[in-house]
Amino acid sequence: MEQDVESPITIRQPKLPKQAREDIPKQLVDKETSKRKIQRYVRKDGKCNVHHGNVRETYRYLTDIFTTLVDLKWRFNLFIFVLVYTVTWLFFGFMWWLIAYIRGDLDHIGDDKWTPCVNNLNGFVSAFLFSIETETTIGYGYRVITDKCPEGIVLLLVQSVLGSIVNAFMVGCMFVKISQPKKRAETLVFSTNAVISMRDGRLCLMFRVGDLRNSHIVEASIRAKLIKSKQTKEGEFIPLNQTDINVGYDTGDDRLFLVSPLIICHEINQHSPFWEISKASLAKEELEIVVILEGMVEATGMTCQARSSYVTSEIKWGYRFTPVLTLEDGFYEVDYNSFHEIYETNTPSCSAKELAEMTSRSRLPLTWSVASKLSQQGILDAEDEAQEKNKDQAERNGDIANMENESKV
Repeated sequence: MEQDVESPITIRQPKLPKQAREDIPKQLVDKETSKRKIQRYVRKDGKCNVHHGNVRETYRYLTDIFTTLVDLKWRFNLFIFVLVYTVTWLFFGFMWWLIAYIRGDLDHIGDDKWTPCVNNLNGFVSAFLFSIETETTIGYGYRVITDKCPEGIVLLLVQSVLGSIVNAFMVGCMFVKISQPKKRAETLVFSTNAVISMRDGRLCLMFRVGDLRNSHIVEASIRAKLIKSKQTKEGEFIPLNQTDINVGYDTGDDRLFLVSPLIICHEINQHSPFWEISKASLAKEELEIVVILEGMVEATGMTCQARSSYVTSEIKWGYRFTPVLTLEDGFYEVDYNSFHEIYETNTPSCSAKELAEMTSRSRLPLTWSVASKLSQQGILDAEDEAQEKNKDQAERNGDIANMENESKV
């Protein structure tokens, strides 16, 4: 922020993305980055930290009213459930009272010679009770419709059909709300941290998943994505760019048999987005890894999805997961107390690219040394030959000069 001495007007810097601020000194940007906390795209509990604002086409929510009701919170869902039934009962109760009022049934209460539309209907309260009995098919037998009221018969048909539709819609909505597979995802757990360490001589990114229930997830599969803002070569800024992280798609290791906790491994190779990231540069990165576990619930057959994420501070370089599976007498036991525990191990702090280059150099000493020695020997031989030729030429030139001097004498 700059301020002119002679003018009270304050000139503010335009609010641009961090990657697009090329004119701001690097020190100021580093201070701003260190003070700002990394905002999660997906929270640890799997909920997406995204709010939809300025949605003008709100009518689209009403076109899919069933899904809208299912997605509502429980307090609103129960409120709508009670409200729909209460409104229908009150509406049809008012219609039964209106028919009795128009026909004059309320004026002939206690007259045995008068045939009312509904027996024993003497006011709005009794009409409301008759509406409840009709829609819920309770039928106490005290208030009944007579055959001398055609308009009442039509209203009875309409209320019966509409009541069945309301029952089917609201009960179905509540059933789907109760049996949502989101609750099954609560028993699918992810490790608190992700780790980077060596496995089979290669640098790997790993995290652990587990299922707390004895009923297994059928056709379980795992996916991972890197969430990181980027700027293209043309200068376009892409916020929260998503890049796939290979966790075994090529080999089929992403298809899990999730009976006991498993460690999901991503090999950092030349196709990995972590190929050039070292331990020192990882601490400066602003990235997030989103992991998605999908499968079908064995009891209901419904698809279930569990999510979690790891920011830079939750990626531990040079650590491994503590084993949780032990062999007991006739069975395997999983100790979930150690599910999130990690321990430090010897891991190079360089990037996977630098590690691959050093490994390739260490594998070539034999052929490289022989070739280099041969080339060096050839250079030395050529230099010796050149020196000998120069020496011979100098001797010849000296002999010729001596002969010319003698002739002159």
